[in-house]
Amino acid sequence: MRFRHRVAAGLATLLLPFAGLVGLASPAEAATSATATYSKPQDWGTGFEGKWTVKNTGTTTLTSWTVEWDFPSGTAVTSAWDADVTSSGTHWTAKNKTYNGTLAPGASVSFGFNGSGSGSPANCKLNGGSCDGTSVPGDAAPSAPGTPTASGVTDTSATLAWTAATDDNGVKNYDVLRDGAKVATVTTTSYTDSGLTAGTDYSYTVQARDTADQTGPASGAVAVRTTGGTTQPPATGDKVKLGYFTEWGVYGRNYHVKNLVTSGSASKITHINYAFGNVKNGQCVVDDTYAAYEKTYTADQSVSGTADTWDQALRGNFNQLRQLKAKYPNIKVLYSFGGWTYSGGFGQAAANPAAFAASCKAVVEDPRWADVFDGIDIDWEYPNACGLTCDTSGTAAFKNLVSALRTEFGSNYLITAAITGDGSSGGKIDAADYGGAAQYLDWYNVMTYDYFGAWATTGPTAPHSPLTSYSGIPTAGFDSADAIAKLKAKGVPSAKLLLGIGFYGRGWTGVTQSAPGGTATGAAPGTYEAGIEDYKVLKNSCPATGTVAGTAYAYCGTQWWSYDTPSTIAGKMTWAKNQGLGGAFFWEFSGDTSSGELVSAINSGLS
Repeated sequence: MRFRHRVAAGLATLLLPFAGLVGLASPAEAATSATATYSKPQDWGTGFEGKWTVKNTGTTTLTSWTVEWDFPSGTAVTSAWDADVTSSGTHWTAKNKTYNGTLAPGASVSFGFNGSGSGSPANCKLNGGSCDGTSVPGDAAPSAPGTPTASGVTDTSATLAWTAATDDNGVKNYDVLRDGAKVATVTTTSYTDSGLTAGTDYSYTVQARDTADQTGPASGAVAVRTTGGTTQPPATGDKVKLGYFTEWGVYGRNYHVKNLVTSGSASKITHINYAFGNVKNGQCVVDDTYAAYEKTYTADQSVSGTADTWDQALRGNFNQLRQLKAKYPNIKVLYSFGGWTYSGGFGQAAANPAAFAASCKAVVEDPRWADVFDGIDIDWEYPNACGLTCDTSGTAAFKNLVSALRTEFGSNYLITAAITGDGSSGGKIDAADYGGAAQYLDWYNVMTYDYFGAWATTGPTAPHSPLTSYSGIPTAGFDSADAIAKLKAKGVPSAKLLLGIGFYGRGWTGVTQSAPGGTATGAAPGTYEAGIEDYKVLKNSCPATGTVAGTAYAYCGTQWWSYDTPSTIAGKMTWAKNQGLGGAFFWEFSGDTSSGELVSAINSGLS
């Protein structure tokens, strides 16, 4: 994808009043000596501000801390800062953030909260010991239990078993979590979960607790699908109809997962690529954690119509995607890594493909959202060629990378890749072994757009997504048909190729002729970036005035734009079917109208 608009995650997180994701905190480790003291800086009658101060009074560094206390019935924490605060009944637990868990000898840290009621804390514990520092234990939290295995799966139940966690002073019990929420606490290493729904997917993890009530890290996740039920057949036919959902779209674009429902698009697609995860230090990482799994949705913003709570295990886009999949069970979601901005890390990843693949699986299968994703999409722009940065990993690097992903993920996950649409002789398709890599992938998203644009400031004006070549095209091979033909010639099966559609246009200003090939003075103005604009804007601000090479163009005033319309998309879908392609994909949902005109055109054209 050539363009990216996002708000810095660091700014977004400042909007959070508190966090409730215990999984983000480090396992508790006891210090040789430490204290926790409580104060109440403010009391306004109907509520109050509480404050805890943790101080390392020992001689060794404290690497993490957990404060626990009991409030009387009627007193509760309503919001918190500088700690992850959770509750179980009247028992409250606060764990350090990643940035304030380490305390050198003599150092202290405070966290605060707003509360309701008038009670005071009792039964304080710091890292499992006394808050006054007289009996702080010296043991660490227990290890993670083994990843559960499932047996005896029925329509309404499943039996789980796992290998025991270890702890120097002994494991007291285990919490069993279904889809990130605790459903049971047991003293054995097995549990039968009942009351489930037939034909439904669930994800289970287990956490151990030691005799000092310290909770260790969660185990790996096991996916379980109950028997019975009815699987909703895709009403969209047997072709792939895939759209990219951008992580940063929830900011300036104000586009959320629920928009897929209100526009009618959710019922007309088969797959969603969630874009983008980052590639740093040769590993897959979540990019904007606030948008991904921390942002709180109100009932009217939520797919399910239920408001998020501050202490639920998963919020943000990931939880909304979970709700979307519950409403539309035929939709599969893939986590896409890379893109124009984040492809610079793939060179390092290619140096150790196995380690890269393992890191990606750890992100995709994180216990908090393991049930959300059905696969992974790699958007490397471009292997052994230049995009925002230039890569020199070699012709075989891409094939080696996707081979490692298939080995790591196995056959039950979808593995796909967005690749160049450069069909020119000696161009980007020739720079990597896309033919050899195809055996490891379910399909390619061929980016058959962004061929021409106002980075060529003075023109010539040309459609950014031509289906075929045409007389006067500025660069031979820069069209969809040539790209698809070249990939087929390299041995990629037709059914593993998806045709790319852009839900946006590219344009110039200072243009004096309506037909393609005119001169310009620069990029036309755009809402987010000069030279680019969403279809939903262009259809009204500069309506199409002609077609060329299977796509549309528009001339209005001194501006010249090219973009696809429902009519040209219909023609492209007919061409894709005649070519035996696996379907189509598009970048990206928020460029469409509120009624999903372009998604409807893709659905109708491929059905």
